[in-house]
Amino acid sequence: MRLSWDWLTPRRRPATARSVLAGEASAEAARKTSQAPEEALEAGATEVTPAEEKPAEPEFPVAGDERAAAFFDLDNTVMQGASLFHFGRGLYKRKFFERRELTRFAWQQAYFRIAGTEDAGHIQDVRESALSIVKGHRVAELMSIGEEIYDEYLAGRIWSGTRALAQAHLDAGQRVWLVTAAPVETATIIARRLGLTGALGTVAESVGGVYTGRLVGEPLHGPAKAEAVRALAAAEELDLDRCAAYSDSHNDIPMLSLVGHPYAINPDTKLRKHAREHDWRLRDYRTGRKAVKIGIPAAAGVGALAGGTAAAVAIHRRRA
Repeated sequence: MRLSWDWLTPRRRPATARSVLAGEASAEAARKTSQAPEEALEAGATEVTPAEEKPAEPEFPVAGDERAAAFFDLDNTVMQGASLFHFGRGLYKRKFFERRELTRFAWQQAYFRIAGTEDAGHIQDVRESALSIVKGHRVAELMSIGEEIYDEYLAGRIWSGTRALAQAHLDAGQRVWLVTAAPVETATIIARRLGLTGALGTVAESVGGVYTGRLVGEPLHGPAKAEAVRALAAAEELDLDRCAAYSDSHNDIPMLSLVGHPYAINPDTKLRKHAREHDWRLRDYRTGRKAVKIGIPAAAGVGALAGGTAAAVAIHRRRA
């Protein structure tokens, strides 16, 4: 994949070189695949959340502000669970890889929900798993399958409350992007199906339309997300002070801190604490024990069906 970033404005950056590369590559991919604002509004209008399910509309967004936009994390912010795991389920169903690899996916997701953090080793494991699965496959093939997987596993997992927040930005005439560590192709499918403008995601290298098994930079995670948002904002002439960002994870504090309107959605403990200390707005669409259990049953249950691990099953039973 040959990418050009001549439109970027040089500046000093605190992130690593790989984070910067990942962010800029993601911004470039998002600009190439995003819908025009009018198209996004038209597409989104067919999926507006019923009025009785909408949360009270915040003072923001400001209608007609073309220099404002919104950036939404995906996993556990827009949808319940991990999109990459469910994408893996769909590929397993289509015999892209063996049972033991699905078990590995299940354990990685169960570990993340229990530990509540994503360390370097965990991210590296997820990265290697995903790249090994797609290597040698055509991009067009994965995009086509991704549309089917959305209908099978993802459509029913969208948080209606977060969907309503995104729709409020669209209704105000603003652009809305997903920002996720999931592959940009997967993220783009989800964004399009929700009527959003586009998506920033992890960019996997491809040559001649075939995945090489390498990334451009690193996974779009933590500081890399902030770099992607910064790069896209510069290219699209957005004023970040007038933009909004939404996430459930403390790992996204760098991205949330970039904008003038940060929101903590279904926040983990660290993000909730940080949001309260900085007077950020919070939204939690989980209730009671469901908030504690979210994400565990899907990962552990499928892992067990695939011949999973005793640890994953035990986690599921303790939480059920």
